[in-house]
Amino acid sequence: MTAKNEIQTALSDAAARTLANATKTVPQYGAITPRWLTQLLHWVPVEAGIYRVNKVKEGSKVSVDCSGRDERELPNTFVDYEEWGREYILSAVNTVLDVHTRVADLYSTPHNQTREQLRLTIETIKERQESELINNKEYGLLHNIAPSQHIKTRTGAPTPDDLDELISKVWKEPAFFLAHPSAIAAFGREATRRGVPPPTASLFGSQFLTWRGLPLIPSDKLAVTNGKTNILLLRTGESRQGVVGLYQPNLPGQQSLGLSVRFKGIDNRAIASYLISLYCSLAVLTEDALAVLEDVDVGKYHEYK
Repeated sequence: MTAKNEIQTALSDAAARTLANATKTVPQYGAITPRWLTQLLHWVPVEAGIYRVNKVKEGSKVSVDCSGRDERELPNTFVDYEEWGREYILSAVNTVLDVHTRVADLYSTPHNQTREQLRLTIETIKERQESELINNKEYGLLHNIAPSQHIKTRTGAPTPDDLDELISKVWKEPAFFLAHPSAIAAFGREATRRGVPPPTASLFGSQFLTWRGLPLIPSDKLAVTNGKTNILLLRTGESRQGVVGLYQPNLPGQQSLGLSVRFKGIDNRAIASYLISLYCSLAVLTEDALAVLEDVDVGKYHEYK
């Protein structure tokens, strides 16, 4: 007769796992991006929360003399200023994180629950910061481009000619292009189709496509709507009269530029609360520091015929 039940000769995997500890990762959050824009901007501390951009009055002329050796009466001149420059007020991105003390006490091995909750919340706030720097209706890049600095694509897809025209708008020491990853891919296809594949350059340990030596920096905060998007070109830094980021320095509980974490206390429900605040803004110091290529088509690639 055949035995109805086979005799188990070795410990099964399922049973063995009851004695094993799984190696656990910290929470993986797919919404986190590199946020290259905040790394490439020059950041200026604004101690009183207000940043005023003073400018020379448009049309102001300075008279100078380039005479020969013979003595002449020198011209008198001065540089006139606008009486009241634009003021930028720092904007706040705030949230309150709640963590139950029971959760923090019981479930913080191997990863500290409070630390991970703070890390993920801070990452979310920094993602929002990059979006505001581009899209905010008061100070965002897209809403602070002079009318003369707007151009449109010639063919829909972004071409080397389009990017050259952008450079002609921001020709005084341009720093980088800013574009959605799909727009960068579309430009790479068009440039390669024309026989001028864009070279790459290494920044922050990562590779970027370049054009005329300027990196094309990707950001998914530049929206793609109905297959259309924009490509920006920036000059950065106060010394270059470019685009600058603004932040509040010396905050209580400061974690990074303009960002602080403050413990608010534990309420009668045993919930610990943390106030997370980020104060920032952005200023375009001169009109020719920023330009945009509009109506960029990032649709499917069609073979050249």
